[in-house]
Amino acid sequence: MKKILELVKKIVISGFLLYGYNLIAVNFNMILPINIITILSITFLGSPALFALVLFKILVL
Repeated sequence: MKKILELVKKIVISGFLLYGYNLIAVNFNMILPINIITILSITFLGSPALFALVLFKILVL
């Protein structure tokens, strides 16, 4: 039960992190979608996944 609660806590924090990034990035037109793939990647890989997603968006799109 404790591990499930910790996982839910990480998912919620990841969602807020991505939402906060999108609030700042709207001025630069660099919005990342808030969907299951981005949330789970940030949940399991941490904040470096956010930087990797931004870098991927810059290089590919």
